[in-house]
Amino acid sequence: MNYIEPHAHMVSRTTADYQAIVQAGCVALCEPAFWAGFDRASVAGFHDYYRQLTEYEPARAAKFGLPHYTWLCINPKEAEDAGFAREVMALIPEFLDKPNVLGIGEIGLNKNTRNELAIFEEHVDLAKTHDLPILIHTPHLEDKLKGTKLILDSLKNAQVDPDKVIIDHVEEHTTGLVLDAGYWAGMTLYPESKCTAARAIDILETFGMERVWMNSACDWGISDPLAVIKCAVEMRRRKHTQEMIDRVILENPRAFLSQSPNFKS
Repeated sequence: MNYIEPHAHMVSRTTADYQAIVQAGCVALCEPAFWAGFDRASVAGFHDYYRQLTEYEPARAAKFGLPHYTWLCINPKEAEDAGFAREVMALIPEFLDKPNVLGIGEIGLNKNTRNELAIFEEHVDLAKTHDLPILIHTPHLEDKLKGTKLILDSLKNAQVDPDKVIIDHVEEHTTGLVLDAGYWAGMTLYPESKCTAARAIDILETFGMERVWMNSACDWGISDPLAVIKCAVEMRRRKHTQEMIDRVILENPRAFLSQSPNFKS
Protein backbone atom coordinates (compact mmCIF):
# COMPACT_ATOMS: atom_id res chain seq x y z
CA MET A 1 0.00 0.00 0.00
CA ASN A 2 1.18 3.51 -0.77
CA TYR A 3 0.83 6.07 2.01
CA ILE A 4 2.01 9.46 3.22
CA GLU A 5 3.64 9.88 6.62
CA PRO A 6 2.45 13.40 7.46
CA HIS A 7 4.15 13.83 10.84
CA ALA A 8 7.48 12.23 11.74
CA HIS A 9 10.53 13.63 13.54
CA MET A 10 13.24 12.01 11.45
CA VAL A 11 16.10 13.99 13.00
CA SER A 12 15.67 11.56 15.90
CA ARG A 13 15.62 8.42 13.72
CA THR A 14 18.22 6.32 11.94
CA THR A 15 18.68 5.81 8.22
CA ALA A 16 17.36 2.29 8.76
CA ASP A 17 13.99 3.87 9.57
CA TYR A 18 14.02 5.71 6.24
CA GLN A 19 14.75 2.45 4.48
CA ALA A 20 11.95 0.64 6.32
CA ILE A 21 9.23 3.20 5.64
CA VAL A 22 10.11 3.40 1.95
CA GLN A 23 9.97 -0.38 1.69
CA ALA A 24 6.56 -0.25 3.42
CA GLY A 25 5.17 2.05 0.70
CA CYS A 26 5.72 5.60 2.00
CA VAL A 27 5.69 8.07 -0.92
CA ALA A 28 6.24 11.31 1.03
CA LEU A 29 7.19 12.31 4.57
CA CYS A 30 6.59 15.54 6.47
CA GLU A 31 8.61 16.64 9.50
CA PRO A 32 7.30 19.36 11.80
CA ALA A 33 9.75 21.37 13.89
CA PHE A 34 9.80 19.99 17.42
CA TRP A 35 11.72 19.63 20.65
CA ALA A 36 15.29 18.34 20.42
CA GLY A 37 14.94 16.02 23.42
CA PHE A 38 16.36 18.86 25.53
CA ASP A 39 15.76 22.61 25.77
CA ARG A 40 17.98 24.47 23.30
CA ALA A 41 19.96 27.23 24.96
CA SER A 42 20.53 29.63 22.08
CA VAL A 43 18.89 31.17 19.05
CA ALA A 44 21.84 29.91 17.02
CA GLY A 45 20.84 26.37 17.95
CA PHE A 46 17.48 26.89 16.28
CA HIS A 47 19.13 28.38 13.22
CA ASP A 48 21.15 25.19 12.84
CA TYR A 49 18.00 23.11 13.43
CA TYR A 50 16.13 24.91 10.67
CA ARG A 51 19.08 24.28 8.36
CA GLN A 52 18.92 20.61 9.35
CA LEU A 53 15.21 20.46 8.47
CA THR A 54 15.57 22.29 5.16
CA GLU A 55 18.96 21.02 3.94
CA TYR A 56 20.30 17.92 5.66
CA GLU A 57 17.15 15.84 6.23
CA PRO A 58 15.85 16.28 2.66
CA ALA A 59 19.24 15.08 1.40
CA ARG A 60 19.21 12.10 3.78
CA ALA A 61 15.69 11.12 2.70
CA ALA A 62 16.58 11.55 -0.99
CA LYS A 63 19.13 8.75 -0.68
CA PHE A 64 16.10 6.45 -0.38
CA GLY A 65 14.03 8.19 -3.05
CA LEU A 66 11.71 9.72 -0.44
CA PRO A 67 10.45 13.32 -0.75
CA HIS A 68 10.97 15.10 2.60
CA TYR A 69 8.94 18.15 3.62
CA THR A 70 9.03 20.22 6.77
CA TRP A 71 7.14 22.72 8.93
CA LEU A 72 8.85 25.47 10.92
CA CYS A 73 8.20 27.00 14.35
CA ILE A 74 9.40 27.07 17.91
CA ASN A 75 7.38 24.34 19.55
CA PRO A 76 5.26 24.90 22.67
CA LYS A 77 7.67 22.98 24.92
CA GLU A 78 10.16 25.83 24.42
CA ALA A 79 7.72 28.73 24.21
CA GLU A 80 7.35 29.57 27.89
CA ASP A 81 10.19 32.10 27.67
CA ALA A 82 8.34 34.44 25.33
CA GLY A 83 11.28 36.75 24.74
CA PHE A 84 13.51 33.88 23.66
CA ALA A 85 10.70 32.42 21.55
CA ARG A 86 10.27 35.70 19.66
CA GLU A 87 13.99 35.83 18.91
CA VAL A 88 13.72 32.34 17.44
CA MET A 89 10.59 33.20 15.47
CA ALA A 90 12.44 36.11 13.87
CA LEU A 91 14.58 33.51 12.08
CA ILE A 92 11.68 31.70 10.44
CA PRO A 93 10.99 34.05 7.50
CA GLU A 94 14.57 33.44 6.31
CA PHE A 95 13.66 29.80 5.69
CA LEU A 96 10.12 30.06 4.33
CA ASP A 97 11.27 30.10 0.70
CA LYS A 98 13.10 26.79 1.03
CA PRO A 99 11.60 24.29 -1.43
CA ASN A 100 10.56 21.70 1.18
CA VAL A 101 8.81 24.07 3.62
CA LEU A 102 5.04 23.53 3.86
CA GLY A 103 3.96 25.95 6.55
CA ILE A 104 4.03 26.74 10.28
CA GLY A 105 4.06 23.90 12.80
CA GLU A 106 3.82 22.10 15.02
CA ILE A 107 2.67 25.03 17.09
CA GLY A 108 0.19 24.80 19.93
CA LEU A 109 0.14 24.29 23.67
CA ASN A 110 2.01 22.09 26.11
CA LYS A 111 0.95 23.17 29.62
CA ASN A 112 -1.71 25.66 28.52
CA THR A 113 0.10 28.72 29.89
CA ARG A 114 -0.45 32.34 28.91
CA ASN A 115 3.01 32.61 27.37
CA GLU A 116 2.48 29.48 25.29
CA LEU A 117 -0.83 30.87 24.06
CA ALA A 118 0.73 34.23 23.18
CA ILE A 119 3.46 32.58 21.12
CA PHE A 120 0.88 30.30 19.50
CA GLU A 121 -1.12 33.34 18.40
CA GLU A 122 1.98 35.03 17.00
CA HIS A 123 2.76 31.91 14.98
CA VAL A 124 -0.79 31.99 13.62
CA ASP A 125 -0.30 35.62 12.58
CA LEU A 126 2.94 34.64 10.82
CA ALA A 127 1.14 31.88 8.91
CA LYS A 128 -1.68 34.25 7.93
CA THR A 129 0.79 36.89 6.76
CA HIS A 130 2.49 34.39 4.44
CA ASP A 131 -0.73 32.50 3.54
CA LEU A 132 0.62 29.19 4.85
CA PRO A 133 -1.05 26.07 6.26
CA ILE A 134 -0.79 25.43 9.99
CA LEU A 135 -0.10 22.19 11.91
CA ILE A 136 -1.12 22.31 15.57
CA HIS A 137 0.03 20.27 18.57
CA THR A 138 -2.52 19.65 21.32
CA PRO A 139 -1.38 18.84 24.88
CA HIS A 140 -1.23 15.32 26.20
CA LEU A 141 -3.34 13.44 28.74
CA GLU A 142 -5.35 15.50 31.23
CA ASP A 143 -4.47 18.86 29.59
CA LYS A 144 -5.72 17.88 26.13
CA LEU A 145 -9.39 18.92 26.37
CA LYS A 146 -8.66 22.28 27.97
CA GLY A 147 -5.82 22.95 25.54
CA THR A 148 -7.91 22.00 22.53
CA LYS A 149 -10.69 24.38 23.59
CA LEU A 150 -8.18 27.21 24.11
CA ILE A 151 -6.72 26.58 20.66
CA LEU A 152 -10.14 26.50 18.98
CA ASP A 153 -11.16 29.76 20.68
CA SER A 154 -7.90 31.41 19.62
CA LEU A 155 -8.24 30.29 16.00
CA LYS A 156 -11.82 31.55 15.88
CA ASN A 157 -10.74 34.95 17.20
CA ALA A 158 -7.95 35.08 14.61
CA GLN A 159 -10.43 34.29 11.81
CA VAL A 160 -8.20 31.59 10.37
CA ASP A 161 -9.40 29.59 7.37
CA PRO A 162 -10.23 26.16 8.87
CA ASP A 163 -9.38 24.41 5.59
CA LYS A 164 -5.73 25.35 6.09
CA VAL A 165 -5.40 24.08 9.68
CA ILE A 166 -4.86 20.56 10.96
CA ILE A 167 -5.15 20.00 14.70
CA ASP A 168 -3.08 16.98 15.63
CA HIS A 169 -3.06 14.39 18.43
CA VAL A 170 -6.86 14.27 18.64
CA GLU A 171 -8.44 11.58 20.77
CA GLU A 172 -11.96 10.37 21.47
CA HIS A 173 -12.94 13.43 23.52
CA THR A 174 -11.52 16.06 21.15
CA THR A 175 -12.09 14.74 17.61
CA GLY A 176 -15.68 15.91 17.45
CA LEU A 177 -14.81 19.41 18.68
CA VAL A 178 -12.14 19.79 15.99
CA LEU A 179 -14.19 18.43 13.10
CA ASP A 180 -17.37 20.25 14.09
CA ALA A 181 -15.43 23.53 14.02
CA GLY A 182 -14.41 22.79 10.42
CA TYR A 183 -10.74 21.95 10.96
CA TRP A 184 -8.77 18.89 9.88
CA ALA A 185 -7.95 16.32 12.59
CA GLY A 186 -4.77 14.30 12.96
CA MET A 187 -4.62 11.05 14.92
CA THR A 188 -1.21 10.14 16.28
CA LEU A 189 -0.42 6.44 16.58
CA TYR A 190 1.82 6.41 19.61
CA PRO A 191 2.17 3.59 22.12
CA GLU A 192 2.23 5.64 25.33
CA SER A 193 0.37 8.97 25.46
CA LYS A 194 -1.74 9.10 22.31
CA CYS A 195 -3.71 6.57 20.19
CA THR A 196 -3.19 2.90 19.62
CA ALA A 197 -4.20 1.57 16.21
CA ALA A 198 -7.36 0.04 17.67
CA ARG A 199 -8.43 3.33 19.27
CA ALA A 200 -7.69 5.27 16.09
CA ILE A 201 -9.88 2.95 14.03
CA ASP A 202 -12.64 3.23 16.63
CA ILE A 203 -12.44 7.02 16.23
CA LEU A 204 -12.66 6.69 12.44
CA GLU A 205 -15.70 4.43 12.78
CA THR A 206 -17.33 6.97 15.10
CA PHE A 207 -16.53 10.25 13.33
CA GLY A 208 -16.00 9.18 9.72
CA MET A 209 -13.12 9.32 7.25
CA GLU A 210 -13.40 12.95 6.08
CA ARG A 211 -10.78 15.57 6.98
CA VAL A 212 -8.78 13.06 9.05
CA TRP A 213 -5.27 11.69 8.76
CA MET A 214 -3.07 9.34 10.77
CA ASN A 215 0.60 9.78 11.63
CA SER A 216 3.33 8.15 13.69
CA ALA A 217 4.95 11.31 15.14
CA CYS A 218 7.96 9.05 15.69
CA ASP A 219 10.53 10.90 17.77
CA TRP A 220 13.01 10.50 20.64
CA GLY A 221 10.60 8.44 22.72
CA ILE A 222 9.19 4.95 22.35
CA SER A 223 7.50 5.24 18.96
CA ASP A 224 7.11 3.38 15.68
CA PRO A 225 7.89 4.92 12.27
CA LEU A 226 5.78 2.16 10.67
CA ALA A 227 2.70 2.92 12.78
CA VAL A 228 0.59 4.27 9.89
CA ILE A 229 1.00 1.26 7.63
CA LYS A 230 0.47 -1.12 10.56
CA CYS A 231 -2.80 0.66 11.34
CA ALA A 232 -3.80 0.33 7.68
CA VAL A 233 -3.27 -3.43 7.94
CA GLU A 234 -5.45 -3.46 11.07
CA MET A 235 -8.15 -1.52 9.18
CA ARG A 236 -8.10 -4.22 6.53
CA ARG A 237 -8.44 -6.91 9.20
CA ARG A 238 -11.49 -5.05 10.52
CA LYS A 239 -13.06 -5.28 7.05
CA HIS A 240 -12.56 -1.71 5.89
CA THR A 241 -12.33 -1.44 2.13
CA GLN A 242 -9.09 -0.52 0.40
CA GLU A 243 -10.83 2.61 -0.84
CA MET A 244 -11.46 3.73 2.74
CA ILE A 245 -7.92 2.85 3.82
CA ASP A 246 -6.42 4.78 0.91
CA ARG A 247 -8.56 7.79 1.75
CA VAL A 248 -7.17 8.02 5.28
CA ILE A 249 -3.51 7.16 4.69
CA LEU A 250 -2.97 8.69 1.24
CA GLU A 251 -5.72 10.85 -0.24
CA ASN A 252 -6.63 12.89 2.85
CA PRO A 253 -3.07 13.90 3.72
CA ARG A 254 -2.37 14.64 0.06
CA ALA A 255 -5.46 16.88 -0.14
CA PHE A 256 -4.47 18.89 2.93
CA LEU A 257 -0.76 19.11 2.17
CA SER A 258 -1.37 20.13 -1.44
CA GLN A 259 -2.60 23.48 -0.15
CA SER A 260 1.11 24.29 0.07
CA PRO A 261 2.55 24.99 -3.42
CA ASN A 262 5.74 23.19 -2.37
CA PHE A 263 3.99 19.84 -1.87
CA LYS A 264 4.27 17.87 -5.11
CA SER A 265 3.97 14.22 -4.05
